[in-house]
Amino acid sequence: MIRTPLRPLARILQARDRGEDTKAIEKENIRLRHEEMADQARMRAEGRLLVLGAAFFVAFLTIGMRMGALAGTVAEEPRAVANGNPIIGQRSDIVDRNGRIMATNLDTFSLYAHPQEMVDPTNAATQLAGIFPELDANELLEDFTGTRKFLWIRRQLSPEQMQKVHDIGSPGLLFGPREMRLYPNGPIASHILGGASYGREGVASAEVIGVAGVERQFDNFLRDPASEGAPLELSLDLTVQAATEEVLSGGMALMNAKGAASVLMDVHTGEIIAMASLPDFDPNNRPQVLLTGDQSDSPLFNRAVQGVYELGSTFKIFAIAQAMELGLLNADTMIDTKGPLTWGRFRIRDFSNYGDTLSATDIIVKSSNIGTARIAMQIGGARQRDFLGQLGFLEATPVEMIEAPSGAPLLPRQWSEISTMTISYGHGISTSPLHLAAGYASLLNGGTRVEPTLLRQHQPQSGERIVSERVSRSSREMLRAVVERGTASFGEVDGYNVGGKTGTADKPRENGGGYYDDKVISTFASVFPADNPQYVLIVTLDEPSENSSDKPRRTAGWTAVPVAAEMIRRVAPLLGLRPEIETLEPVGVTLTSN
Repeated sequence: MIRTPLRPLARILQARDRGEDTKAIEKENIRLRHEEMADQARMRAEGRLLVLGAAFFVAFLTIGMRMGALAGTVAEEPRAVANGNPIIGQRSDIVDRNGRIMATNLDTFSLYAHPQEMVDPTNAATQLAGIFPELDANELLEDFTGTRKFLWIRRQLSPEQMQKVHDIGSPGLLFGPREMRLYPNGPIASHILGGASYGREGVASAEVIGVAGVERQFDNFLRDPASEGAPLELSLDLTVQAATEEVLSGGMALMNAKGAASVLMDVHTGEIIAMASLPDFDPNNRPQVLLTGDQSDSPLFNRAVQGVYELGSTFKIFAIAQAMELGLLNADTMIDTKGPLTWGRFRIRDFSNYGDTLSATDIIVKSSNIGTARIAMQIGGARQRDFLGQLGFLEATPVEMIEAPSGAPLLPRQWSEISTMTISYGHGISTSPLHLAAGYASLLNGGTRVEPTLLRQHQPQSGERIVSERVSRSSREMLRAVVERGTASFGEVDGYNVGGKTGTADKPRENGGGYYDDKVISTFASVFPADNPQYVLIVTLDEPSENSSDKPRRTAGWTAVPVAAEMIRRVAPLLGLRPEIETLEPVGVTLTSN
C-alpha cells in the first residue's frame, strides 16, 4: 500500500530554495489527506447502507409472499400434538339411497374443570346446576373442593350452554373442541342407525365410535381415514322411511298395540327400502340399556330384526308352493279339510267350518290349518326343513346390523311329524319379520333367493333358484285372491294390485306355560304389484286389539291389514309406482244447433 507522507520533502526543499512558507505546504497536504479519508469513510457507510437495505427488502418480500400464501389457503383448527396413537375424530357421513344425510358430524365443545384454579367454587357449582338440570350442585361442590385436579363436567355443549358457562366467569371452567355425532332426522330409522358414543377422550378431541346398528357394524369403515370421507350409502329411502314410521305409529295407536314392526324390501335386489320398529328412540339422546326385565320392552329393541315370533298363517304359502314345486298338487287340486285333524293328543282346527274339501287356492284364501297340515304331511318333515332352509328360515339373517345374530330363529328340538304340520301354518317356529320379508321376496320374485341388505345395490341379486317361475306366478295369484275375496279384503288399494297373506298367532306365556287367550301377534305379509312384483311389505303388530265393536277383534285381517294398506297407499307413489286406473268409456256427446 502506498502511503502519502505528511510532509512532502521534495516540495518543502524546493519551497525553501524559492523562499516560500513551508508550513502552508504541510497544512495543504494534511487537508488533502483528511479529505481522502472522509471520502473512503463515506463510501464504506454507503456500501453498508446498501447491503442493509437489500437485506430489509428481501425480508419484507419473503414475509409478504408468506402472508399472501396464508391468505389464499383454507383456515384449519390447530391440532394438538400428543404422544402415541392420535385420536381420530372425523367420522364419515351416513346417507340414504338418494344422498340425503342421515348421520353426520357437528363441531362442538366439551366442558371440563380445573378445581384448583377456581376462585369461587360454590358459585360455579350452583350456576352449573342451573344450566344443566341433570347435575347436582352439592356433588359438584364436593368435587370442586376436594383433591381432584381434573373433572369432566359435560362431554358436549350447545352454543347457548357454552355462552352461559362462559358468563359464569370462573377461570377453572375450560372448554375443549371436539366433534359430536348428529342425527338430523331425530328418531327416523333410529334402530337401523343405532347410535354412537365417545371412546378415547382428550381435552382437545374425542374418538367417536358406533355402539349399535350400522354405526357399529361399519365402524371401521366410518372411522378409516383411507375412505377419505366417503359416505356410507344405505339402501333406505328417507322419505319412504318417514312415511312408513308415521303410518305404523298411527296404526299402532289405533289398534292399541304394545309394539309394531314393518319391513319394505325390493324383491329383486334385496334392498331394504324402509324398516321400522316401535316404540323407537332418538339416537341423539340414546336411552340406557335395560338391566332387568324383558329386553323387548326397551325402545332399543329392534322388533323387525331381533324380535322372533310365531308368524302364523303367513307361512301357509310356503307349504303350498313347495307342494306345487314337488308336483304334489296344483292351484285347483282339492284337499281334504274335514276336521278336526287329530294327531295323538293334539287337535288341529280351522277358524270356522270350511266344508269337507277346498282347492289349494281356497286353502290360502280361507286360511285353512287342516288343509295346510295335510299338504305338509305329503311333503314330509325332511323336505319341509330343507325348503325353509333354502328360504333362510333356519339361521339369522345376514343383514348388515350388529344385532342380526341375536335374531336367530327358534326351531323345534325335534322336527317331528306334528312339528311338520304346525310349522306349515306358522306355529312351532319363531322367526323375525325380516326373515318373512326375505322369504316372500325369494318366493314371489320369480323364485330365486334374495338376501336382505341395507347397502345400496345397483343390480338384482343372482341367488339360487328356489321354485320355478310357474310356481312363483301361481303363488302370487293365490295371494292376490286372498285380498280380493279372502281374509285380507281390507288390504285392497285402488290402483295397485296388492297380494298378501294374513297371520294371527297366540303369544306364548313368558314362563313357557302355554299361550295367552287374549294376546296375539298379527301379521300381514304383502306384495305389490302382485302381477309384476316389485316390493314386499311385512307389517306386524304386538298385542293389537281393534275395539270399535262390542267384542275386541285381534285377527290380522282387522288389525295389521288396514295398517299395511294405508302404508302402501302412502309409499307406492313415493317409490315411483304408477297406479293402474281403469279408464271409463267415453261419454257420448250430441252436437245440437239452435
